[in-house]
Amino acid sequence: MPQRAKGPRLYWHDARGKWVIRDTGRPETATGTTDRAAAEAALAAYIAARDRPAAPAQADRFLIAEALDLYGRQHAPTTKAPWRIAYAIEGLLPFWGALPVSAVKGETCRRYARERGLSDGTVRRELGVLRAALAHCAREGYLLSAPPVTLPPAPPPRDKWLTRDQAARLIWAAWRAKEIRRGEPTAKRTMQHLARFLLVALYTGTRKEAALALRFGPHTGGGYVDTRHGVLYRRGEGQRETKKRQPPARLPNRLLAHLRRWEAMGQTWVVEYHGARCGDIKTAWAAACEAAGLDGITPHTLRHTAITWALQRGATMWDAAGYFGASVETLERVYGHHSPKHQESARRAMDSR
Repeated sequence: MPQRAKGPRLYWHDARGKWVIRDTGRPETATGTTDRAAAEAALAAYIAARDRPAAPAQADRFLIAEALDLYGRQHAPTTKAPWRIAYAIEGLLPFWGALPVSAVKGETCRRYARERGLSDGTVRRELGVLRAALAHCAREGYLLSAPPVTLPPAPPPRDKWLTRDQAARLIWAAWRAKEIRRGEPTAKRTMQHLARFLLVALYTGTRKEAALALRFGPHTGGGYVDTRHGVLYRRGEGQRETKKRQPPARLPNRLLAHLRRWEAMGQTWVVEYHGARCGDIKTAWAAACEAAGLDGITPHTLRHTAITWALQRGATMWDAAGYFGASVETLERVYGHHSPKHQESARRAMDSR
């Protein structure tokens, strides 16, 4: 008598060190996790996908794990930072994975926030991925309708920026300091690549990823600088526009002089590390901040600093919005009070007799 098929089940794979899904007559499917709860959610998504009906499903017959799985496989690869969606899905699965879509209610979302125990901003981003996943499934015809997802209140906008003295200390620390890498007890590498990144970010407000991808000359993997005409192109040839707008910007004369000198030195990348593109600045950033005595700042603080300085020096909201790739509404809401023209007519009106 033939042995009865066991059906889909979880199996701990010693060689991989992770849970996998075994199903009779089918190849093993990796769950990508060591967490049992997350693996069970992946198993539920696997079973639901295997037995998925052709017609859109009701909310009570469609697992959230399946929605997250579809969103991660179909939409995330088309985004600029798919790993951010992956991180959010990893956090969502243990709580939501085994629940049906009909369980998405205000109280369930608030309970998730309490059990997650993270900041409102992090929970808001994760629940935003859940909302996007449900909307994706409804739009693609897997789900009849997507219920609303209740998000925590949005945190107040960050307005931390550096003074000119703080920025000068940070650049000087990056230019003079050395970093010691693991496995290199005697070899010391300079951090001058970080100083170049700081100058680009402070003069143009370009985001970290875009600044690290800049080259001297057009290419498809990122933006480039045209030192002949003095223009910064933040997007590469053929790259599509995203909600993180990256418009071209005229280069300030002081930065342009630096860029022309770096290009004459034979650099290919604007932020170059030992002749190659700099992949990240995490280690050098931490070392420079410590040397400069600065705490609680991130590379994105440089963008806040650039916008703040521009408005303090009299740039109009319209020009600043086009230069930094932000909306006028955002500039007015977050940075408007730095402009010397902020509420000026109201102040004059109150001063008049």
